[in-house]
Amino acid sequence: MKQWLKKPWPYWAGGILLGALNVVLLAASGSAWQVSGGYLLWGSGFLEKLGLKPFQWDYFQVYNTQYQKIIANHSVFLNQHTLLNLGVVAGSSIAALLSSQFKIGKIKGIKQAAFALLGGILMGYGSRLVGGCNIGGFFSGIPSFSLHAWVFWIFIAAGAWVGTKILLKFLT
Repeated sequence: MKQWLKKPWPYWAGGILLGALNVVLLAASGSAWQVSGGYLLWGSGFLEKLGLKPFQWDYFQVYNTQYQKIIANHSVFLNQHTLLNLGVVAGSSIAALLSSQFKIGKIKGIKQAAFALLGGILMGYGSRLVGGCNIGGFFSGIPSFSLHAWVFWIFIAAGAWVGTKILLKFLT
């Protein structure tokens, strides 16, 4: 058993396990895994507390009606999306601790921090612009045999390659 905890798993084993768990999630909850949906609800909940009433905006009334039940129950901070996101953070932290790979990285400079902040903002904005993140677009799409997920995979791989080249040029 210690061997399974200390050594890295092969990618194919992790892929099969994650794919199977995603199918179980879809069967048990009736919805695919949506990471950015949880963040959308959190951000909107904070705006609501500031008095801005985002749940009355057209975005929720017309485009994102799947969140209506959560909004009606006033559970924007505690719902299935939040539990899944916290479960991912907890599970990955436990896995890193068990494999002695847990490290808190040091920011190397202001340039790295600026790139990380800008990248996070662009990813968050882009995920809401297209109606979901790479988890919903790829990880939930492939097990359901959706063509869009395969097209998404091609372009996300190309974008990662280009992004890596840009980062290497400016950060090294």
